[in-house]
Amino acid sequence: MLLTIRSLTKTFPGTKALDAVDFDLAAGEVHALLGENGAGKSTLIKCLTGAYRRDGGAITLEGAGIDPQSTVEAQELGIGTVYQEVNLLPNLTVAQNLMFGREPRRWGLIRNRAMRAQARAMLRDYGLSLDVDRDLGSYSVAIQQIVAIARAVALSGKVLILDEPTASLDAAEVRMVFDVVRGLRARGLGIVFVSHFLDQVFDLSDRVTVLRNGRRVATERTRDLDRVALIEHMLGRELEAATQEPAARRGPRPPMLRFAGMGRRGAVQPFDMQVGQGEVLGLAGLLGSGRTETAELLFGLKPAQTGRARDQGGALDLSTPRAAIAAGFGLAPEDRKTDGIVADLTIRENIVLGLQARRGWARPIARAEQNRLAEDYIRRLDIRTTGREKRVGELSGGNQQKVVLARWLAMNPRFLILDEPTRGIDVGAHAEILRLIHDLTAQGMALLVISSEIDELIAVSDRVIVLRDRRHVAELAGEDIAPARIMQAIAATGPAPAAAAQGAA
Repeated sequence: MLLTIRSLTKTFPGTKALDAVDFDLAAGEVHALLGENGAGKSTLIKCLTGAYRRDGGAITLEGAGIDPQSTVEAQELGIGTVYQEVNLLPNLTVAQNLMFGREPRRWGLIRNRAMRAQARAMLRDYGLSLDVDRDLGSYSVAIQQIVAIARAVALSGKVLILDEPTASLDAAEVRMVFDVVRGLRARGLGIVFVSHFLDQVFDLSDRVTVLRNGRRVATERTRDLDRVALIEHMLGRELEAATQEPAARRGPRPPMLRFAGMGRRGAVQPFDMQVGQGEVLGLAGLLGSGRTETAELLFGLKPAQTGRARDQGGALDLSTPRAAIAAGFGLAPEDRKTDGIVADLTIRENIVLGLQARRGWARPIARAEQNRLAEDYIRRLDIRTTGREKRVGELSGGNQQKVVLARWLAMNPRFLILDEPTRGIDVGAHAEILRLIHDLTAQGMALLVISSEIDELIAVSDRVIVLRDRRHVAELAGEDIAPARIMQAIAATGPAPAAAAQGAA
């Protein structure tokens, strides 16, 4: 084997990120590394490339033990990495990026003509004929990725790690990058391919290793791997297993919102969808399937480039979060610590923050009203605290999530998007939030619930839309909302149906 990892262990305070993980890579192989959020993929890569020091285990490269202390030392050993976000300098030329730090010199001065000639020669190996005097940022993301690959191979040349390299590429650009990767495989490089796009994994890789909760759960040849079995490995459940009772299914709800042809390049392909009054619409799919991108599009964080949104009164403007809020939309984001709470503000200040922003800072909410709102939602949502003036950063994860929800409920939205509403919270808070979802729909509010927990979606949803590779590929209702149907839709091969929603217009 070109690269061998045995019993790799890495611990952070309160978390075992890697638990005795084994992994190996052959020369001339593309080995896919898969797993959901928190599985340990990034930690393994950082231990391998010297960004983290491992706590235990051994790494050998070409039979010799290695222990890189930095990413530079890893490069010198032969291990290079290309990330989703191209880590080059877009304001420098292609030649300068390719040769940065190792420019040909004479008497201490850079030989620009020789540098350009060497850059052109490097790119010819990848089938590219570029103007190497143009700024890198003037080229497409796919070209930038290939330039990054060329530089990484030139610096390292044994192991190439591709961390989500196609996340921002369209189908034609993916093919271009994959042609380059196949050429490198034929030259004998070992390639670690991290991706959430299953079709791409099956198209490109020779073997697949799945991590879950810091442990290796499977390594198999791609050609021998069943897609549904792969989904089971990643999600950690069998098709027949069920841990929660399904929601009491309700019939079709009166349509409230209609989305037609909504899409954004590099985020999610155009989709049709409708949401009924008092309905819970679930979004299912693996990490990277387009779930969060759909939420960001509907809330105007990354506005749609195609399509339109309507309600009973006509067209809706969802071009910005401010416009979405004005339309009665709310979004509780996946990463509550970064995008949800303001940790240094109090519970009271966090709860009234959105309402105050909507009113404008020239019309401050009276302190007595702030206190009333805070006390009301502390009681209604059972936020466990010693008082409304406690800093939100001092609360547990579940109580922080309740504060984020309280902020939106204080604004009385008609459509609330919940992105992973129960991630990282304890069992008791988990159950309380699921009960809150039922209570809100009983009051007529429509919810879009995004969750990687299939049982959770089954427990709360009236309908479930399944996403795969940034496409809405299936819609399930009634008895079809079941683990087997959801995972089969995620794992299905072939082109996706043109529309996922029923009756969208």
